Amino acid sequence: MPNEQLRRMDAFTFPSYSIDLSTGEVLFDYALTGPDGEQRFTEVVTLPLPDAPPSDETVATLGRVLELLHVVAGVSYYKAAAPPRLVLPAPLGTAAAELVTAVYTKGLAEYAYRNQLPHVLALRPEVPPGTVSPAREYDDSDRRPLSAVGGGKDSIVSLEALRRAGFDPVPFSVNPNHVIVAVNEASGLAPLAARRRIDPVLFELNAAGALNGHIPVTAINSLIAVATAVLHGLGPVVMSNERSASDPNLVWNGHEINHQWSKGVEAEGLLRAALAGHAGLTEPYFSLLRSLSELHIARSFAEIDRYDDVVTSCNAAFKLRDASERWCRDCPKCRFVFLAMAPFMSRGRITHIFGGDLLADESQIPGYRELLGVDGHKPFECVGEVEESVVALSLLAEQDQWRDAPVVRALVDAVPATAWSTAATSDVFTPGGPNHIPPPYAKALTALT
Repeated sequence: MPNEQLRRMDAFTFPSYSIDLSTGEVLFDYALTGPDGEQRFTEVVTLPLPDAPPSDETVATLGRVLELLHVVAGVSYYKAAAPPRLVLPAPLGTAAAELVTAVYTKGLAEYAYRNQLPHVLALRPEVPPGTVSPAREYDDSDRRPLSAVGGGKDSIVSLEALRRAGFDPVPFSVNPNHVIVAVNEASGLAPLAARRRIDPVLFELNAAGALNGHIPVTAINSLIAVATAVLHGLGPVVMSNERSASDPNLVWNGHEINHQWSKGVEAEGLLRAALAGHAGLTEPYFSLLRSLSELHIARSFAEIDRYDDVVTSCNAAFKLRDASERWCRDCPKCRFVFLAMAPFMSRGRITHIFGGDLLADESQIPGYRELLGVDGHKPFECVGEVEESVVALSLLAEQDQWRDAPVVRALVDAVPATAWSTAATSDVFTPGGPNHIPPPYAKALTALT
């Protein structure tokens, strides 16, 4: 469909969804509609099958979770045209409607900012009239947790903390790549995995110039994880999102723009409330690391060495031609994670993990100036707060192995005195802030604090 027709689309709808319990395949249908016709999409999510057929109660609860996933996963297709109307397929309760509204506004805020589409930030779903039958309570609170694994330091810290606390976690991922497979193998735990296939038509439209940009993919993958947990009779989905994920990058038209919104505590609370209200789950989802800073998590990771040869937190690495390369060593994420880990490791160990020494490479200085708040705003990436970067730099400046590194010397001179004053009184190693960690899981967190 030509771009001019896409831009005249005035509504996004959700025609249907279906699941085949014999294969685990779920089909989600979407449509952009307008005066020139419609553009249809079908997304395919394949859930891993349990050993025994699910009970009727499980199937009913799974259906409620998939109803939420159907609507939330639509953001991938809505953004191709960003029409003014979002027409939901069925009545929703208050909590579920609030989640959907936030996903399509706050979750697409960076997309709206980059494409200059302020109307997206004010989008309000059209909910069909009618009542929603109450969900039957589904108590999963005392079952084995499903622990999301992305291949980075955060999910590794959560996995090990859960295991050491006796929770016997099940690693989980969506579309696991070679890095995630290697991390799972290093853990020695038997993982579960789901597959998500975005309709190829969307890629064709993007290549032809359709609107595109960042989406709240964590919200989508989180619901896929919850669906998997329900289908397999498992307990809560445990994420590894830290407190700095709630920190916005900038403010635009009076709205906070946060690249990590769907990893933040607000999104977590909305998802929990929607799953409780719409699907009846008593303990559906939480982040174990929510009260910790990125620097705190990096310090905890430094105490674990079994993953040194497989870990990566670099998103760009998955696109590198050489599969043996785990870090691109030239993106905000690589720069931040190196900076966060360096104070707690030997220089030889961190250089081995990354395949290079970023603090010896003067070409990294402009990128580090952004992370430290000297230039521009915090990058649109999953990186920590400016204060954390300054604290990490202050720790490096005190260590013989790092103080004379070219990048450290240049950055120490660039950071203003006010930033150093803030770093001196920082509480980055003191757990705090709102979280949804269930009391039984507090013992797992205690080991990290």
